Amino acid sequence: MPTSTHDRRVLRVASALPDPPFEIPAARSQGSAVAAEAQQPPAAIVGFDVDLMNAVGALLEAEIEWVPFTGDDFNDIFRGLSTGSVTCVASGATITPSREAVALFCDPYLVSGQSLVVDRRRTPEIRSVDDLAGRTLGVQRGNTSEPVAEGLLAAGRLGALRRYPYHGVEAMLDDLERGAVDAVMKLAPVMRWFVRSRPGLAVVQERITEERLAVAVALDDAALRGAIDAAQRTLRADGTMDALLRKWIDA
Repeated sequence: MPTSTHDRRVLRVASALPDPPFEIPAARSQGSAVAAEAQQPPAAIVGFDVDLMNAVGALLEAEIEWVPFTGDDFNDIFRGLSTGSVTCVASGATITPSREAVALFCDPYLVSGQSLVVDRRRTPEIRSVDDLAGRTLGVQRGNTSEPVAEGLLAAGRLGALRRYPYHGVEAMLDDLERGAVDAVMKLAPVMRWFVRSRPGLAVVQERITEERLAVAVALDDAALRGAIDAAQRTLRADGTMDALLRKWIDA
């Protein structure tokens, strides 16, 4: 077990739902490619972050308690770290300078990036962000897609920007299917997961950005960060991390 000076027996972990494949309500994961291949644990939520933090918790001999985030702006998920209402944030969170001002990030567990999704039946001509002039793009508040979209709008490469609350990802996709927006942007693993059940939608561009995803703890909790980093090194060394990435991200 990794050595650490932290003495917590319970880690309260904030996570947004739904944000597959990082965290998914367990009942809604049934029928997915992953659920069909592996027996799901008896938990309220499943996903990469869930499996990762459960594995970390086992190494640290700490119980994991999940705290669902329901706010409209994802950046607000980090507030609980400063108030002490949560111990960690594990929610497919990208490391950004503004977030590093309010949270201490552990070693990244994944490098990914934004993707563009369209209704290929309605707008087959949209293949990348270069085709969005005069179009309406949907993003979520506080998502790292938002500043990318704002940059496109400021540069005249986008017609309009529609912001959705963070918990409104499926409403955003519904609007895409009915033509209320012309495209949506979000992290590639999440969009690859959602389009599985929406055959008219397609991920037409990936790697729009390069982003490092990591668990976050409070700014003054370097001991816990060190313990989680040590646990992640153990999980990489014994093959667990690669297995989780294959199970959830590469599936």
